[in-house]
Amino acid sequence: MTQTARQVPLAARAAGLVGSVIDSSTSLLQKQSHDIVRFAMGSPAAEVVPTQVLAAISAAELGSAHAYDYAATEGDPRLRAAVLDMLSGTGEATTPDRLTITSGGMQGIDLACKLFVDPGDLVVVESPTYTNGSATVMSYGGEVLEAPVDDDGLIVEALPALVERAGRLPKAIYTIPNFQNPSGTTMSLARRLALLELARGWGAIVIDDDPYGWLRFAGEDLPSLRELGEGRADVFSVRTFSKVLAPGLRVGWVDAAPELGQLLINAKQAMDTCANLPAQLLVARFLEDGHLTEHLSGLRVEYLRRKIGMQRALTEHLGDIARWTSPDGGFFLWVTLPEEVDAQELFEVGLAEGVAFIPGSAFSPSGRFRNALRLCFASTTPERTFEGVRRLRRAIDLVTTGARHG
Repeated sequence: MTQTARQVPLAARAAGLVGSVIDSSTSLLQKQSHDIVRFAMGSPAAEVVPTQVLAAISAAELGSAHAYDYAATEGDPRLRAAVLDMLSGTGEATTPDRLTITSGGMQGIDLACKLFVDPGDLVVVESPTYTNGSATVMSYGGEVLEAPVDDDGLIVEALPALVERAGRLPKAIYTIPNFQNPSGTTMSLARRLALLELARGWGAIVIDDDPYGWLRFAGEDLPSLRELGEGRADVFSVRTFSKVLAPGLRVGWVDAAPELGQLLINAKQAMDTCANLPAQLLVARFLEDGHLTEHLSGLRVEYLRRKIGMQRALTEHLGDIARWTSPDGGFFLWVTLPEEVDAQELFEVGLAEGVAFIPGSAFSPSGRFRNALRLCFASTTPERTFEGVRRLRRAIDLVTTGARHG
């Protein structure tokens, strides 16, 4: 007799595997046959991925059997050297004994949780926060403590009272300090310093997840938590090329205290042995040939254009009923609708009307923000965005009153 899932002796941690609404949207959208404006996934615009450069690099680098071999767990030497050179002279400059190449930023988050989070440990997360980040914490048995966010990022001054009510100190604090996913907000310098001071006093690890920091198109750069931490062991920094080069490459890195180096290798060897070597070689050559600086400059110009386009569309179509954030970089706007609008219900209607987004409740382990949603402005042109927001307003009207909007 075949066992059902209920009969299979699952590990206790299986109950904490909540999955990702964001990632699931990819499969859902692939099944749709009608035209959909896609604001859901946080992906770079397809037309700004340097496909011709990567194709030329592929022809030059991937023609030998060596390119398809295993790599060193800590990363291919060429990529490690290229990343170190890329960071040299910046606030993120680091050393070989702090660097581990990962299979994208998500593996960096997973490694952090694998090393630091035990079942029952309290972990502070921003609210709203990146779905996959909080899901990874829970997959290791961590208990999340949601902390509010405002226009200056994580409200660090609210943490002591939240922790006191929780009755125990956090083991870790997970934060996205720059152009936060999903809100688009950036943590102020004062709060960055205060967060590091709190973490040190509590003996907590700061998991510094910064996939968007290179994508600032307005305002002044702020020193990263990695820079402000000055190499402290309680700051574990996660970085990725997914948002600035191509997400399908799945190449990133972590910067962590040297004493964690062998533990990271041990933990990664139990996951995937090594990051994909062909992808590492592509990224290494891209950096070695000096393409990154010009590529980033182009991205910043284009993403600013797209953000402005989305804000104009929102002003025209939703200006009477909604408010939204205005980030200085990154990919996302966070839109808050009237309280009576359920974004999960709106998602179904919106999909039928030809527009996709991520409902706000997906970004809260406790299901908060039911009248909010995340829109990615990076992946669509202003013209396409205008049409998508028009469809969104139509869906809102259908949900709230059944009326049709212009």
